[in-house]
Amino acid sequence: MRIAMMTNNYKPFIGGVPISIERLAIELRKLGHEIYIFAPRYGEEVEEEYVIRYHSMKAKVRGEYIIPNVLDPVIGEKFSEISFDLIHVHHPMMIGYVAQYLGRRYNIPVILTYHTKYEQYLHYLKFFGKRPASEFEMERHVGIRAKTHRLAVSSSEKLVVAHNRSFMNKCSLVFAPSNSMKEYLLEQDTVTGVEVVPTGLLREEFEYNPSEVAQIREIYSDTKYLFCSVSRLEREKNIEFLLEGLKEFKARKGDCFKLLLIGEGGRRKLLENKSMELGLEQNIVFCGGIPHEQLRNYYRACDAFLFASTSETQGIVLLEAMAARLPTVAVKASGVCDVVVNGWNGYMTQQKVDSWTERLIELVDNERLTEAMRSNAFSGAKNYLSENIALKVQKHYQNVLSQRKLEPEHEYRRVKLGLMKRWG
Repeated sequence: MRIAMMTNNYKPFIGGVPISIERLAIELRKLGHEIYIFAPRYGEEVEEEYVIRYHSMKAKVRGEYIIPNVLDPVIGEKFSEISFDLIHVHHPMMIGYVAQYLGRRYNIPVILTYHTKYEQYLHYLKFFGKRPASEFEMERHVGIRAKTHRLAVSSSEKLVVAHNRSFMNKCSLVFAPSNSMKEYLLEQDTVTGVEVVPTGLLREEFEYNPSEVAQIREIYSDTKYLFCSVSRLEREKNIEFLLEGLKEFKARKGDCFKLLLIGEGGRRKLLENKSMELGLEQNIVFCGGIPHEQLRNYYRACDAFLFASTSETQGIVLLEAMAARLPTVAVKASGVCDVVVNGWNGYMTQQKVDSWTERLIELVDNERLTEAMRSNAFSGAKNYLSENIALKVQKHYQNVLSQRKLEPEHEYRRVKLGLMKRWG
């Protein structure tokens, strides 16, 4: 098969969608398929075969995130040159519109992977990113501005949900990265079939460099426990909750740990200030972005993976941590509950600092429990090997194409049956 994968973001941008696309493309190519990736330019990307770059706008969202120019003629030109069997698009907006247009024009099916609960990311837009008065003076003042803001956000969330439902119902199939995400989409009255296709783990994710792991651990040899968390430093990742939890952990267990906070984002300075306010400036290490191929060594050097995001659809970093034999202490949320089995490979708690801290203490105080969870995390991660995910996707592609071929015959039979009934 010749597949066009279409995305609003890709390498060198660091995020779950680029990782998911790259891993799936690698494994599908091993199965003999031609995978072309249509992705925006960043100005610093490495040119790759089968990656077709289209231009981006000069403006950026919040000065950080590029806006792809999905009207770049190169997209249409490539479609006129290459005969594709199927389009696999990874966003319902912007490049999604182009994907559906090209699907209609060339009469080929369009499949969507629904990676993100987009309504939870409205704060990236300038208007919705403004903080209402109630956030500053919750107890003393809830003004018209705050009420208007909440109403606007609520209405816009409903519009986003309705838009995405309409988009999905025009697709031939929808992939959800987890069971909880599938349930969410069905609750939104998605009519198109939804199949669970998680982002997989490459076999390399289970490997590591012992000397580099030892070096990382040596750097932080002055501490008993070494924790890590990997995410963008943005509001939806709920990192402030981690800091509050670690403040409580420190009060109860003492100054015996460090957290390696890996990732970049617009809230880094705010989080640095927050850690100082909480007396954690010596405990929180802001590592910045780390090349993905090195992450597995950082995971291996740590004792536990800490996570508080409530906006995940799967939580790829959770699986990567599991592949490195790391137990997790997380906040219960969609995506997380599909990966973390409470008491088996980690813990999930409600978003309550006391409960979360209690579980972390229980983990570090019980070496036998920790070792059992490490083993369970590792074995559980093997269920997500990319090569197996690709076989599943291949089967779904083939089913969609087979159904497409049968549609003209079904239509002919339907019309013939109608004429027979009409004319006796």
